[in-house]
Amino acid sequence: MSNDYLMTPEQKDLQLMVRDFVEKEVKPYSAEWDVKDEFPAETFKKAAEMGLHLLAIPDEFGGMGLDHTTTCILREELGKGDAGFAVSIGANTLGYTPLEIAGTKEQIKKFSEIVVPGELSAFCLTEAQGGSDAGNCKTTAVKDGDEYILNGTKAFITNGGIAKVYTVFAMTEKGKGVKGMSAFMVEADLPGVSVGAKEHKMGIRASNTTEVIFTDVRVPADHLIGKEGEGFKIAMKTLDRTRPDGSATAVGICQRAIDECVKYAKEREVFGRAIGKHQAVAFMIADMEIQTQAARQLVMHAANLMDHGIFDPNISSVAKTFAGDTAMRVTTDAVQILGGFGYSRDYPIEKLMRDAKIYQIFEGTNQIQRVVISGNLLR
Repeated sequence: MSNDYLMTPEQKDLQLMVRDFVEKEVKPYSAEWDVKDEFPAETFKKAAEMGLHLLAIPDEFGGMGLDHTTTCILREELGKGDAGFAVSIGANTLGYTPLEIAGTKEQIKKFSEIVVPGELSAFCLTEAQGGSDAGNCKTTAVKDGDEYILNGTKAFITNGGIAKVYTVFAMTEKGKGVKGMSAFMVEADLPGVSVGAKEHKMGIRASNTTEVIFTDVRVPADHLIGKEGEGFKIAMKTLDRTRPDGSATAVGICQRAIDECVKYAKEREVFGRAIGKHQAVAFMIADMEIQTQAARQLVMHAANLMDHGIFDPNISSVAKTFAGDTAMRVTTDAVQILGGFGYSRDYPIEKLMRDAKIYQIFEGTNQIQRVVISGNLLR
């Protein structure tokens, strides 16, 4: 990777540590996880022993406390191995970030006590009827003394069936629209919390994605994150901060596709010479590299801004959109370069293409990102 020269010695050591883990514990088993459509719990335990599920948790609470730039470096390495596995681990950052934005130290401590020993969290915003319209929330939280009674169903939740703690967004005042949404920390073992249907996805199949159902769940009032009515604002700020992290995984998919294509183009011969010697193929690989480098630098720029205290939602959306679109372009070209082998499950390329597609969809579709970007420019 040509941004090595920008890394600190600590970042480089962490990158090589994760790269070694991915080569030994992820890549050899990724195809099997994809076929079985299941979360690799045993491999996650090994990742948790390294603290990879605690990238954003402050070190004072037992986490790694990494900055956004370092997190993106590591998320790219995980993305080279298996995007679904990377998404599952990354969801802990997504679940934690609302607490970083608006939570109390007591809440962060409680959250950390659950996940630090080796557990996962989930971010429960999306509902089936809402999708990109995150404000179209039917889940309710009704105050009852020193508790809130939570009712509703969340959809497409990463780690939904395996998380031990959820960050849940619900309406405390339905008549106020998005200004009536609030955020809560909800332990998975509270009475009334259950797991609904599991999604059998096109890609990132190593990640667990389910409905999460809340039926008369009594949540202590001190689990309210921030104030009533701040939930939508907290959710949007969370996504602005986490989009570069997720986009780094998309860059990892791109880099893996390039690596596989370069190797294949050197070995595969047609018309008496390696296909990489044919300009048609060589230029496709060059374009893959150009697009991937641009995506990487956008992601790193967004991360670097945040590390300097600049949280620019426009840059976050630009990075997310470009990285997601690039992942689809690069992996589609990779399938073409390998031809019939690219279309076969005997090679990793078709899986990379399936995994890439979600990066144009989740955490705000790329169409919604364009609405946000154009709105910011034309406002």
